[in-house]
Formats: sequence, structure tokens, C-alpha cells
Amino acid sequence: MSVLPLRGAITALVTPFLPGGQLDEAAFRALVAWQIAEGIDGLVPVGSTGEAATLTLAERVRVVAITAEVARGRVPVIAGAGASDTAVAIENSVALAAAGATHLLHVSPAYSKPPQRGLVAHFRAVADASPLPVVLYNVPGRTASNMEADTTLALAEHPNIVAVKEASGNLVQIAEIIRRRPAGFVVLSGDDPLTLGVMAQGGDGVISVVSNAAPAAMHELAEAAGAGDLARARELHDQLAPLFAAAFVESNPIPIKAALAAMGRIRNILRLPLVPLDERHANSLRLALVAAGVLTP
Repeated sequence: MSVLPLRGAITALVTPFLPGGQLDEAAFRALVAWQIAEGIDGLVPVGSTGEAATLTLAERVRVVAITAEVARGRVPVIAGAGASDTAVAIENSVALAAAGATHLLHVSPAYSKPPQRGLVAHFRAVADASPLPVVLYNVPGRTASNMEADTTLALAEHPNIVAVKEASGNLVQIAEIIRRRPAGFVVLSGDDPLTLGVMAQGGDGVISVVSNAAPAAMHELAEAAGAGDLARARELHDQLAPLFAAAFVESNPIPIKAALAAMGRIRNILRLPLVPLDERHANSLRLALVAAGVLTP
């Protein structure tokens, strides 16, 4: 089991593509190297930001392998292994563990909308079979079902379930998990704008979309909040607030890929059914990048 800590700002990485639709391995290697050089605290390849729904398992394995190769054990590599079919989620876990991940991110099953006891059964089965520590991922906006605090807390007692990425947007629910969690269980915000609020209540960090474009600032925000320097954390939050908004004007990762393309780090290519950012948002996104200090005016 990995001893790398889960804390601070952890980037939910985009997956760059070439014009023909293939993985852009050179751009991805450069992106991962830059993230680490900027001080990021962890990396999540092949999550929803990485367009995992459009990747084959072989492509997922390749992306995770590159991430682990470039990271060289310096930061956690939390691979998105989730699936709506529990058996497939277990198969993904084995394959991505072999590719070099240190942890596995498992989202609640989508579409089928299992009841809370079904979520418990699913995640326990995955954790029992997983060769790596499991991070739960609650994102009702994508799965159409919320994992309630009591469910997360019941799962937190499993020895192989070590954290939750909480993207419910419900600060009351997140605060309850933080207050009642067992020792060592990590709570990460799954929403960039709520990072400060979650960490002010005792949370441990964020799995961030915005840190694709602003890794140093997100790292510093989380570092300040974790150290109790809320004045500095608020200052950074305010600096990044326009980018928090711009990064979600359309479905993630449409805006953040446009941002990285504007910064010259990747090509602005997505796989259908996702399409490039509507041009009417381009100027506000550029202004937000300038405000964040990651793009020259």
C-alpha cells in the first residue's frame, strides 16, 4: 500500500489528443512534468476531466503508465478506475494498478442509480478486490445519485478505502463527513470554488480541474488553507475566482482544454460527444487566465 499522502492540490488531468484522435503522448508528458515542477501535490489521470468515458482500457493503461513514469514516485497517481458495472470496475483496478498507479479513484455507478445499500455493496466489493487503496468519488451531477454522509462514513471503515472526493456541492454534508470520519480518512473537495470552504472546515485538499492551468496557485491556496493562513488562502481564492467560473461555463473538460490550448500546452481537441468551447466564451476565459497570472495580457 502506498505511503504517499493525499493532501493539497491534486490535478484531475486532461488527456491531450492529436488531430487524428490519438493520444498526444508528447504533450501529456510535458503537462505532467510541468505540473510537478509547479509544485502540484498529486495527479489524477483518466478521470472525468481526462475524458475516460471515451478511452479504451488500453488507452487508460497507457495514460496511467506515462503519468507514473514521469512522476517517478514524487506524487500520488490516483487513476480513475470507476465503472457502472462492479465487475468491470474491479478489472479496471487490476489493470491500472499494474500500470503504475498508487491509488484508484472509483466514482459512484452512473445511470443505474443504486440505493445507498447498493453503493455500499459496490464499493466494498471493489475495495475487497483492489490491489491499491481506493478513493471514493461522489459527484451527483454526473451520476444522478448522491452518496449520503452515512454511506461514506460506513465505507470509511473499510481498511482499503482511504479517502473521498466530495463533489456534491453540499457543504453541510461534507462538514458532517469531516466531523465524523475515522482517523486517517482523507476528505478532498471535488469542486474548485469550494476548496477554501472545505479546507476551512478541516478538509485535506482538492482534486482540481483549474490546476491543469494554474497548478502553482492552486497548490499555494491549498497549502495556505492547510496551514491555517486563511487570509492568504482567501486572497488566492479571489485571484482564481474568475477562472473557477470560466472553467465550468460548459461541460468539463471543454473550457480547461481551451485554456491549456490558449497557453500553448495542448491542442484544443476533444472526443465526441464533447466539442470545443463556444467562441462566445473565449474572451472571458482568456481574461480569467490573465487574472490568474498564467497568461500574458
